[in-house]
Amino acid sequence: MTPSRIRARIIAVSMAMAFVLYLDRICLAEIVKAASFNAEVALTKEQIGRVLGVFFLSYAVFQVPAGWASDRFGARPMLTLYIVLWSIFTALTGMVSSFPALVGMRLLCGAAEAGAYPTSGALIRRWMPLAGRARASSLVTLGGRIGGTLAPFLTAWMVVSLGHWRPVLWIDGTIGLLVAALYWRVVRNRPSEHPACNAAECTLIGSPPVEPPLPAREVGRVLLAFCRSRSLWLNATMQFLINIGWSFLITWLPTYLKEAKQVEPVAGGRMVTLVLACGMIGQVVGGLYADWSVRRFGLTWGRRLPLCTSGTLAGAAYIGCLFNDSAWGVVGCCAVVSFAVDMGTPAIWAFLQDVGGRVTAMAGGWANMWGNFGASLTAMMVPTLLAFGSTNEEGQRYVFLACASALFLSAFAALGLQAARPVWAGTGIKADAAGAQA
Repeated sequence: MTPSRIRARIIAVSMAMAFVLYLDRICLAEIVKAASFNAEVALTKEQIGRVLGVFFLSYAVFQVPAGWASDRFGARPMLTLYIVLWSIFTALTGMVSSFPALVGMRLLCGAAEAGAYPTSGALIRRWMPLAGRARASSLVTLGGRIGGTLAPFLTAWMVVSLGHWRPVLWIDGTIGLLVAALYWRVVRNRPSEHPACNAAECTLIGSPPVEPPLPAREVGRVLLAFCRSRSLWLNATMQFLINIGWSFLITWLPTYLKEAKQVEPVAGGRMVTLVLACGMIGQVVGGLYADWSVRRFGLTWGRRLPLCTSGTLAGAAYIGCLFNDSAWGVVGCCAVVSFAVDMGTPAIWAFLQDVGGRVTAMAGGWANMWGNFGASLTAMMVPTLLAFGSTNEEGQRYVFLACASALFLSAFAALGLQAARPVWAGTGIKADAAGAQA
């Protein structure tokens, strides 16, 4: 019997979900530069930083609750709900005009998006064999990077074409609702629940065990296990540091090109698009690299090496920004940052699937929570560092140095990861009681 290809459909619709995820996440960084926005909403640079940063704050805080809900009720219903909610909040952002209302909408949007990647990681664990997890993860995050890559250009183009910033958000929200309907139609929680997934495909996947959902009374014990896992803390630290370096590209790089390099908004949108496009290449390379590394060096060093390579190369690229005066020179260095950071992302996802067991979504939420605290910090840190310098140029050098230092430290933290050691090992918590299965 020829295996069916349902797992390919699962990955394809997950890529579409990730595309919309990043489209809605990044669009506001372009909108705040638009003349029509600034004519209606007068914000200081510090207020813009807060509007952009609070998204990551609520996105971080709701990672664990959203991950638990997905582990408890299933990927299909919960991620469909998450897509619907963030799409509605994106559309509603186009109906407000005040600073408090914008902050409120971005907080809600961040909370709704929080469960997207943790849930997708858990779904990949059930639909993909161990040898293909990193590649599958790279494809889903590639969908996000395609959305993030096109978002600056598409947003700037739509604002100019439509003559106003509000319709852009309404269109983005509508696209999200269509993707939510598609996700519900295609996805099932596991292969055995999908009517079109035949026995040959289930055998190829490996027929993951049917795992009972994690009850609310066990959440505290699971969090205790997380707190006692050195590898999970190192992974969380890595994501915190990586996001400090990466989030500059989607929050402040457009403004930097406009103000420091006098680049026109549409041209700046194309430059940021180019930078993020290099991340798409990094995702594909990283998925292949991570799976090859595991086959060549085993699970422990196979997960460490891609992450060490990623952090070191990205940090060095930010140092390169200090020696480039031209806009294109800085864009070239940032493109290397984008490529290198995304090259490590599949290994991060695969590591969490390795150690998380049936609470993979919750483990992914835990790690992503700390990572997005780093992203929130960056959005608010940049104006502070710029003001700290005696000149804007000196302040920008501080920003590049801070981003580089964070990425170098992330490479060092990767050396302590133990992908072959489940989060429950050494905690005194029984795996069956807490619901862990390798």
